[in-house]
Amino acid sequence: MIRLMRYYLFFVIVLLTVFSAGCAAKFNIPEASVPEPSRLLDREDRLIATVSGQNRIPVTAEEIAPVMLDAVVAIEDARFYKHHGIDPVGLSRALYHNLRAGEVVEGGSTITQQLAKNLYLGPERTVGRKLKEFVLTVQLERKYSKTEIMVMYLNQIYFGQGAYGIEMAARTYFGKPARELDLAESAMLAGIPRAPSVYSPARNFQAAEKRQRLVLERMVELGFINQSNANKAAGEKLSIKKVNTPVGRTAFLVNLVNDYVKKKHPGMEEKIMSGGYDIKTTFDLDMQQAAERALVEGLQDRDSALEGALVALDPSSGAIRAMVGGRDPGRSAFNRATARSQPGSAFKPFVYAAALDNGYTEASIIMCEPVEYEQPGAPPYKPTDYGGGYHYRSFTLKEALVISDNVVAVKLNQQVGPGVSADYARRMGIKSPLRAYLSLALGTSEVTPMEMAAAYGCLASGGISSEPYFVERIIDPAGNVLEENFPRQERAIDEKTAYIVTDMLTGVLGSGGTAAGVGEMLRRPAAGKTGTTENNRDAWFVGYTPDLAAAVYVGYDNKSKNVGATGGTLAAPIWASFIQHALKGVVAAEFKVPPGIVRKEICRDYGLLALPGDAEALEAVFVEGTEPRSYCLPLTTPWRFWP
Repeated sequence: MIRLMRYYLFFVIVLLTVFSAGCAAKFNIPEASVPEPSRLLDREDRLIATVSGQNRIPVTAEEIAPVMLDAVVAIEDARFYKHHGIDPVGLSRALYHNLRAGEVVEGGSTITQQLAKNLYLGPERTVGRKLKEFVLTVQLERKYSKTEIMVMYLNQIYFGQGAYGIEMAARTYFGKPARELDLAESAMLAGIPRAPSVYSPARNFQAAEKRQRLVLERMVELGFINQSNANKAAGEKLSIKKVNTPVGRTAFLVNLVNDYVKKKHPGMEEKIMSGGYDIKTTFDLDMQQAAERALVEGLQDRDSALEGALVALDPSSGAIRAMVGGRDPGRSAFNRATARSQPGSAFKPFVYAAALDNGYTEASIIMCEPVEYEQPGAPPYKPTDYGGGYHYRSFTLKEALVISDNVVAVKLNQQVGPGVSADYARRMGIKSPLRAYLSLALGTSEVTPMEMAAAYGCLASGGISSEPYFVERIIDPAGNVLEENFPRQERAIDEKTAYIVTDMLTGVLGSGGTAAGVGEMLRRPAAGKTGTTENNRDAWFVGYTPDLAAAVYVGYDNKSKNVGATGGTLAAPIWASFIQHALKGVVAAEFKVPPGIVRKEICRDYGLLALPGDAEALEAVFVEGTEPRSYCLPLTTPWRFWP
């Protein structure tokens, strides 16, 4: 009690000293402003997230419920609209109430004083700092209106649970914007700033409720409300929103942009990410939500430790539309969308693209049978099909890719050259180091889902490789454009080659393909490839439509564990679900057929022209002039091949 008396008497003396000495003389103070977070915007300028060192969303006076303003005035500064920044009457009244309660229940500092302290001064308690506070307070009152001061104050103060400012407080505790707060909610929030660790309803609801009643009593005393309204508000059962829920999956987007800014603008990252900048991205919120939903629902019945990632981009530009780096960034912030894993058979299209440019066609025949390749200083390499066996038959390249035959892919890689296959993958969008081994055809070099989406996007765009990007523009608070990005593209492969690979990959989604049934789910032209690594360790599906390319990865962070499923049964359904929702309302488009392409029916066993009525015939496409000329006749025919 004696300590309280000494504390207030000291500041009364200081106050009188300041005024008698004329310390409120004119001098310039810095512009008063609440630190404003930067905003991440999607392609349609919709807010993805605000980013700042503090969890804050500044609002205007019109965006705050009037009853909230009254509640704060009642408990923090009853004479706010009457004094000029420093209030001897209020200081004396606070001394009386606190002495009566035996504890600090009401502050002696005015709202303007608290704002001056928060904006310009440190937390130290010295006479010198208090004198500066008094002078700055008077100057704030001269420069700004009472409404401006109140709004700056409410945007600045801390409400506990990581919430800075009234808007974040309203959202954090009650799940609503500040303009929708009622009397009971406003009174409870107004009581928090005095001691957030004590009065936060998420930490101690009883203490918060007791504080709320005090606020209501003060509002009645000051005539802001009548006793009936106070009683009704005190009896209202408030539902406090659960605090500290897992971070939204958009945290992956925020972290991605943050890392980009650090790399692109070293030394300015803090200013850009929390200085009121607008960072317009290429992300699409609707597609992002579709991606989050597809991944979470696709893995919901699986082991909780099983992880995944999804990346989608516009193949015509490389603009990333959606990215999910895991099931829950609140549990793990590791972004698997940009992390390397073996892609398995999802790598095969690059080998096939190289082969098509080196004399092969969809009708080229390769035998699936045991084969071994000598390796210097190592046992011979003996590729096998999925499950460790062989088909013991010949395949056209089209059928081999549709069913994902491993032996054919390795043979093709050996004939074309692993270095050539690796070069095609790099040209199409793979940036990770590639080991030019025969097993490269089976995806034994690690790549990222983002790279795979970009490389398959090259096929979707007719052979044009686009550098993936996600920051379109960075604008400072004054409206100046700090950075602006545009698509960076180049031709990687011939458009006819891209179309032929696409034609083969459409079969993967159809009957007999490794992702059979997915195409029926989509009901739109689509192409893609499954990937399952050795021992079912990881599962992939990478695919595309003319409008969107996307890669889905599923696997454990602990690579000693396996997913226990194939890319076709685990990753492909996630991909299809995403595409279905992401392109909802978008008219289905056909893949553009480039000039110089012809379509023929071929027989499976020999890759020659099929006779009319051949139920086993395959439809294949060719660069004009490379199609078969001979017909494949039945085995009973004396002459097997009819020119």
